[in-house]
Amino acid sequence: MISLAFAAMCLVLGLCGAARAQDSQETQPQAMSVRMADSAMKRWPNGRIVPAAAPWVWDHATSVLLQGITAVWHDTGSSDDFNYIQSAVDPFLSADGSSIRTYDPMNFSVDDILLGRQLLLLYATTHDEKYHRAAALIRQQIAFQPRTPEGGFWHIGRRPQQMSLDNLYMIEPFYAEYARTFHEPQDFADITKQFVLTETHTRDPKTGLLYPSWDEALDQPWADKKTGASPVFWSRAMGWNMMALVETIPYFKPDDPGRAKLLAILNRLAAALVRYQDPTTGLWYQVTDKPQGKGNYLEASSSCMFAYSMAKAVRLGYLPARYSEFAARAYAGVVKNFVKVDGNGAMAFTGVAKGSDLTPDQTRENAYAFYASVPVNDDDPRGAGVFMMASVEMETAPHSTQRAMRAADPAGGRAERPKPVTPGN
Repeated sequence: MISLAFAAMCLVLGLCGAARAQDSQETQPQAMSVRMADSAMKRWPNGRIVPAAAPWVWDHATSVLLQGITAVWHDTGSSDDFNYIQSAVDPFLSADGSSIRTYDPMNFSVDDILLGRQLLLLYATTHDEKYHRAAALIRQQIAFQPRTPEGGFWHIGRRPQQMSLDNLYMIEPFYAEYARTFHEPQDFADITKQFVLTETHTRDPKTGLLYPSWDEALDQPWADKKTGASPVFWSRAMGWNMMALVETIPYFKPDDPGRAKLLAILNRLAAALVRYQDPTTGLWYQVTDKPQGKGNYLEASSSCMFAYSMAKAVRLGYLPARYSEFAARAYAGVVKNFVKVDGNGAMAFTGVAKGSDLTPDQTRENAYAFYASVPVNDDDPRGAGVFMMASVEMETAPHSTQRAMRAADPAGGRAERPKPVTPGN
């Protein structure tokens, strides 16, 4: 259960109640999720997260932002939210959806798959066949994505035999939703395999934490020469993994044996992570297990990811109820330390580590310094997106009626059953 202290904080900050004000007579304060959505849509018109002069490309950061807007839309039903999602996706598509501008499947980058989730959302809502055609292009990349000898997806074509934790968020929720939507049940065994292989090769038996990457060929300078794992625990990598689990499991049928395997992975990871939650702030450090390490810092996006994942997993019955307290402490710490409001009421999300990835320049010896020296961004669209997702979970968690309705949804409540909003209303 959410603590009384946290509930009181929600009331003070206006966190509870996700509906937008419908007219000037509305007196309820707007929820944090709605305020961040409104600020994000003004900051990045039409989902364009790059400066006007820069190329606008099909990428995962846009999708994470839109995942946040989607979570808010499913709670509010506001056409403003839906229209924003559509206006961010449509410029990339040809008129019939047979091609996607700036998307090159021959790069074999799993990061390019994530935006396929918005294509499925738009297809489910509008029934416009162009979104199905475009989603099928993304699904085709999965069919041809290079794999390790065991069958694990490479992270990107130019890095042979390498898998990363973020693979799972970039691919598996889309893969599972596509399989569920278009009746391809045989894919769930492959989806299960990706989670199992990743945990097998990245889990540290001593801490239970997961290393960010794994090199099957054992030839990268950062790879352990026996296990192939990278050497440092990076919180956001585990955040991608945990979000992937809670957003993929709902698409599994209850009697699918893979579902139990994914639930076990989720429970092992959650049990490991809460041991490293900062007792003072409720947050997690950039390098998870080194709070006193030189240059290490509390990181915003991973803390949101863990809060979101634990809260959602409790709501859906995937984790024991006690994890609600860990989620609540994390979310309170995020709001206190990383949410800023300017004089005009615009909300910003700060403290997000910039994108970072181990490359051949990184060695086992300098890996810690590499992660601890990653600078932080303000107004990072990925940070805003995961904050909205966490906010919606925390705002709705105390309301038993809503929670019961969502728990009855086999897709987990939000991802598969959009509200019938007509574009332009």
